[in-house]
Amino acid sequence: MMREPSTPRPLGDQRTAAPNVPPSDSILAGRRVAIVTFGCRVNQYESAMMARTLSLLGAEVVDDAADVVILNACTVTALAERKARQAARQVRAAGPAAVVLIGCLADAVERGVTRFAEADLIAGNCWKARVGEVVAAAIGGRRGLLPRAPLLPLDAERAAAPTARVRAYLKVQEGCAHACTYCRPTLVRGPSRSKSLAVAFEEAAELVRSGVPEIVVTGVDLAAYGDSTVSLPTLLGRLLELPDLRRLRIASLNVDGVTDRLLEVFRRDSRLCRHLHIPAQSGDDAVLAAMGRRYTTTAYRAAIERAREALPQATFGTDLMVGFPGETEEAFDHTCRLVEDVRFSNLHVFRFSPRPGTPAAAFADAVPSPVQRSRAGRVLDAWRPGLGRLLDGRIGTVEDVLVEDRSGGRYHGYTSDYIRVAFDSPTLRPIGRECPVRIARAAAEGLEGVSEDRDDPD
Repeated sequence: MMREPSTPRPLGDQRTAAPNVPPSDSILAGRRVAIVTFGCRVNQYESAMMARTLSLLGAEVVDDAADVVILNACTVTALAERKARQAARQVRAAGPAAVVLIGCLADAVERGVTRFAEADLIAGNCWKARVGEVVAAAIGGRRGLLPRAPLLPLDAERAAAPTARVRAYLKVQEGCAHACTYCRPTLVRGPSRSKSLAVAFEEAAELVRSGVPEIVVTGVDLAAYGDSTVSLPTLLGRLLELPDLRRLRIASLNVDGVTDRLLEVFRRDSRLCRHLHIPAQSGDDAVLAAMGRRYTTTAYRAAIERAREALPQATFGTDLMVGFPGETEEAFDHTCRLVEDVRFSNLHVFRFSPRPGTPAAAFADAVPSPVQRSRAGRVLDAWRPGLGRLLDGRIGTVEDVLVEDRSGGRYHGYTSDYIRVAFDSPTLRPIGRECPVRIARAAAEGLEGVSEDRDDPD
């Protein structure tokens, strides 16, 4: 049964003045809590952070039957919201667990730009670092919308190492000041702020000590990391001082983050993976201006060329939005031309989704849904030939592949420049170790090969 959130009321005596202290250890001890994650790498990090916090408070974090199910949900598209609603209804149908909605979608509810009747308790991003209080409140029967709480410093956040994955996320930045006209996360993530260099380094060191071979540095706007004395290149250089770190990767980076200082850090240490995911969103200047993006296509192309000149073996990924209000056929053609010219190794295509509360939701000249679907397919068609040429160029080479899993009799993993490889090996290849693979052929969106005899060094 779907329930409307009750009227918000304060947490009363549940220790809101001491957000890092649970209301009662006995409330959480032995309680089973499941966390379901939707959306970006930042959300994935924050789910790991909440899992660590709850475990330290005595709760049991599980993947099956639970007393409380936390939905760490995204609000970037209507599809993302729909997935969260479906998950909440499935939890309702499965049993009596309390459903907690937390994160960006919860903040959107708090701001009145959407509704979510399927949750018992709704808590915005500010409550993630206080997740012990949230779960205790849900177990104690609290219902409705938790009031907004003061933001804690990012230094209060720390995630546990993943137990079944070779890649761990390290969140070092939060919030965004760009206010793109289509973007709801700008509304719900708050102002830009950064984790201190010392805390980020110690968190990374703990991940390495736990055996994680690859760390992905992530944030809402990574280019904004730091202050007048510390920047993203400074942070990356410091993390690369960890001798046992195998690979360091950066997540999505806006155009203004592709600086000469950053590229110099890449040149100095090959452990910094030669893959840059730089969102373009559109290849047309008029559309970019309407989106509120702070660059032109000329500036975007220049950033790619500067990176390609400094790092000839680098690959590039991007995000594109098709069907933005006012996108003409000519504007869309400009986007296809950008895709053909850059030769991205991976491409994420989104159809414009009007989000209540954002300026673009009220823009005129909407692009019909059938046209949006057609353009999404056409831009992928423009991308595939360039990808094919990139993959064909790797045939016959030997690539170091970080082994992530074994299924169907084959091993799978990624190269340093983020190309997926499936390969056969006559000998056992441990998960989480690099393996040299001779590339035999290109597949649909990756490579296939056979392992070489050379072992990954200790």
